[in-house]
Amino acid sequence: MRQNLIILAAGASSRMKNSIDDSLDKQLAAQANTRTKGLIPIAKGRPLLDFLMYNAKKSGYTNIYLVISEKDKLICNHYGDCFEGLSITYAIQYVPRGREKPLGTADAVAQTLQQYPDLQGKYFTVCNSDNLYSKEVFKKLLHTKALNAFIAYDRDALNFHLERIQQFALVSLDEENYLQDIIEKPSETKSKKYVDSFGKLRVSMNIFRFYGPLFSPYVINCPITKSRNERELPTALLNMLNDHPKSVVGIPVSEHVPDITSKKDIALMREYIEENHGYFNLE
Repeated sequence: MRQNLIILAAGASSRMKNSIDDSLDKQLAAQANTRTKGLIPIAKGRPLLDFLMYNAKKSGYTNIYLVISEKDKLICNHYGDCFEGLSITYAIQYVPRGREKPLGTADAVAQTLQQYPDLQGKYFTVCNSDNLYSKEVFKKLLHTKALNAFIAYDRDALNFHLERIQQFALVSLDEENYLQDIIEKPSETKSKKYVDSFGKLRVSMNIFRFYGPLFSPYVINCPITKSRNERELPTALLNMLNDHPKSVVGIPVSEHVPDITSKKDIALMREYIEENHGYFNLE
């Protein structure tokens, strides 16, 4: 009942397509311009999604729901209905009329729950397709006793440029690690008051575990935020928290989370995977 993982892979990838990296060969640059980020070849010809799903499998997940755009046939043709023993099901994130891009992460999860209503009665984990989350993180979410949880990353352990890190939203946890608030782009001065009981600033990197019976109404009915004109998971999460205090636990973790946002990140992701040789033991 807890082994369901929803991977969000329907984003427009605008920053990837608009970025430039002259070190990429023409074929890889063309793939970065046309494919969903998770399907860009990273190491030994294998796309990022291979390594992400490998970690999920090793952690105990069995059912993958890949959220893709209605025009993305390539990802379906590449994986079919299984990968390394995992069952793969596809959910389509349809773009509303009058928009060019998807309506956000909450919309992606909502459309998945509406297309597969049985998930509304189960536990499920949600994560991005362009971050490489570790096996340990997936295990923590799979086995937590909390109804709803997310990984609260130590900001100091993230190996990104400071300017980028300062753009991440901070999470406020109480002494029992229950989520109290999410603070978007706080100043460094204000940030200091959000340190946790370990003296650490914590951020979310968009990997969550939800209890369907409680969370589903909030994500399905999530309003559009004015700032981004999208329906976002943090909005649905905070709306649930407002009605159900102490319903979301932050699990403290101190480790880096590599991602691919622009073409320059492709080489960094390759280096990370090559330094962790276990990834080449895909079964």
